[in-house]
Amino acid sequence: MYLEHFGFREFPFSLTPDTSFFFACANYQEGLNTLLVAARSGEGFIKIVGEVGNGKTLLCRKFLLTLNNDKSATTAIGTQDSSVEDTNTGAKFITAYIPNPYLEPRSMLLALADEFRIELDSTVDQHHLLKELTQALLNFAREGKRVLVCLDEAQAMPLESLEVLRLLTNLETEKRKLMQVVLFGQPELDERLKQNSVRQLRQRISFQYELKGLKQDELERYLRHRLLMAGFQGETLFTPEAVALLHRVTGGTPRLVNIIAHKALMLSFGQGKQQVTAKHIRGAAADTPEARKDWMMWVWSGMGMLALIVFALTIVWLQ
Repeated sequence: MYLEHFGFREFPFSLTPDTSFFFACANYQEGLNTLLVAARSGEGFIKIVGEVGNGKTLLCRKFLLTLNNDKSATTAIGTQDSSVEDTNTGAKFITAYIPNPYLEPRSMLLALADEFRIELDSTVDQHHLLKELTQALLNFAREGKRVLVCLDEAQAMPLESLEVLRLLTNLETEKRKLMQVVLFGQPELDERLKQNSVRQLRQRISFQYELKGLKQDELERYLRHRLLMAGFQGETLFTPEAVALLHRVTGGTPRLVNIIAHKALMLSFGQGKQQVTAKHIRGAAADTPEARKDWMMWVWSGMGMLALIVFALTIVWLQ
């Protein structure tokens, strides 16, 4: 497509949560720092909430990668192969990542057992399943390892499964919990946690953070960062007007930014241009249902309509 035209090695605005493209703006860096501090403190539940498209999955992967102090994203998103020493505390973390927690309690426990590589009989009942998981957590603790579970899209998790996780996090030594849980979810997660049946879990949330979109002054740096990581050698491809319009039509939501920026590059390439202008952004936004209406377009449209009305009234008055 446009890779050779602009001098890219890869697409700069792919929707795949690639940690090499992680942009540490103030909000995302604060979220990452909150996660790292919470993990190293060893306390119960951690909650990260953000609107759709605000980069929760990318933050989760960056967190696991940073926590494990590893160069490979694949080892940070898996099972006990990602047991790497935390250079700040001397502790080792066993990390588990469950991208789809829409699982009833027994399936959730089986998913955890699979992540921790616990060999089980296919007919095992929930009692023995809990017993095996408890024993595994105790064994990890004896080895000086900490267990941390990340649940993406946690707003979809059944309340009964959340309660089972809470019971597992009740296990502790004299010094710390045997397992920590990080909940990544949309704002609906907060509404679910307000229910009386999970009030005990709600009290166990020791750290929380709200992930927001990019501010207008951060968007240009975000675009430059992704272009650079994709292999672009120039200064920038987006004009100041294009950047301003891109923020207005996306509200700074990274996923929408990526979608519209990608389409705008396609439009620029199709016209043989070497820059992305506001016209390209407007065309890309028109093809994106979730894009916001550009208020400047409404202003100019309104002014044009007002001028026509004034002109028509003037003609009538002159007659």
